[in-house]
Amino acid sequence: MLASLFAVLAPVFIVAGIGYAWARSGIDYPTEFIARIVMTVGTPALVLSTLSRTKLDQSAFTSMALACVLCMAGMALAGVIVSRLCGRDWRVLLPAFMYPNTGNMGLPVSLYAFGEHGLALAVAFFLTLSIFQFTLGIVLSGNASSIKAMLRNPIVISLVGAMPIIFFNLELPRWLANTADLLGGMTIPLMLLTLGVSLASIRLHHVGSGMLLGGLRIVLGGAVGWGVGALLGLEHMEKAVLMVQSSMPVAVFNYLLAVRAKRSPEQVANLVMCSTVLSFVWLPVVLAWWL
Repeated sequence: MLASLFAVLAPVFIVAGIGYAWARSGIDYPTEFIARIVMTVGTPALVLSTLSRTKLDQSAFTSMALACVLCMAGMALAGVIVSRLCGRDWRVLLPAFMYPNTGNMGLPVSLYAFGEHGLALAVAFFLTLSIFQFTLGIVLSGNASSIKAMLRNPIVISLVGAMPIIFFNLELPRWLANTADLLGGMTIPLMLLTLGVSLASIRLHHVGSGMLLGGLRIVLGGAVGWGVGALLGLEHMEKAVLMVQSSMPVAVFNYLLAVRAKRSPEQVANLVMCSTVLSFVWLPVVLAWWL
C-alpha cells in the first residue's frame, strides 16, 4: 500500500518541488507567460485529448458536473459558517473554500491514482469548477470585467468544444487527436512546476490560523465530497475521484485574484500555503481509503 501511495504522490511532489527550488534559486521563471500558455493552449488541448481518448459517457460527465456543483454549494455554506464563527470576511473565505486546486494538483493525482478513466472524471469536475471560478469567482473577488470577456475564457471554450465529443460520441480526426495529445501532454508538468514557483513566492503571516482554516478546508472538502457521492449513488471510481478532487488545497488562483482586488491577500496566501502543506498528510489518507 505504501509503495502504491508513493508511486501516486511522488511525481506530484517532486515536480512541484523542482518548481519551488527553481524559484528559490533566483533563476527567472516566466510565470505569467507559462500560466497563459497552460490556460489558453494546454488545458483546452488536455480536455479534448482526455475526453476523446477515454470516451467518457454523458451520464458519467453529467454526474461529475452535478456532484461538483453540489460540492461547491456545500463548501460555500461551510465557508460562510466558518467566517461567521471566526469573525473573518466571508468574501475572503468563501472563494477559498469553494475553489480547490483541482487543476495543478487534482488532475495529476487523479491520473496517477486512477488512470486515464480517473483523469477523464477529474477533467469533468475541473471543467465545471473552473467555469464557476472564472465567472462567479471573479465576481466574488471583485475582479469582474465584462460578461463577454468571461465568455471568451479558454475553459468555457474548451467545454463547448468537448460537448459534441461527449454527447454525440464523436471522434476527432487523427491529425487533431495527435495534436491535442502533444499539446495536452505539456499541461500537467507545467501546472505542477508553476504551483511550486507560486508557493515559493508566497510569504506567510499568522501561520496558526492558516493551518486551522486550511485544515478545515481540505477535511471538510473531503467530507462534503464523500457525502455528495453517497447522495448521488455514484460508482466506486466516481466517488473516489470526487472525494480526491474535493479534498484539494486552496487554489493559487484565489491568491492571485485577492492580490489584484487588494482583498486580504496575506490571509489567502496563508490558506493556500498551509492547506497545500497539510494536503501532503491528508491526501495519503484519502488515497489509502480508496486504493
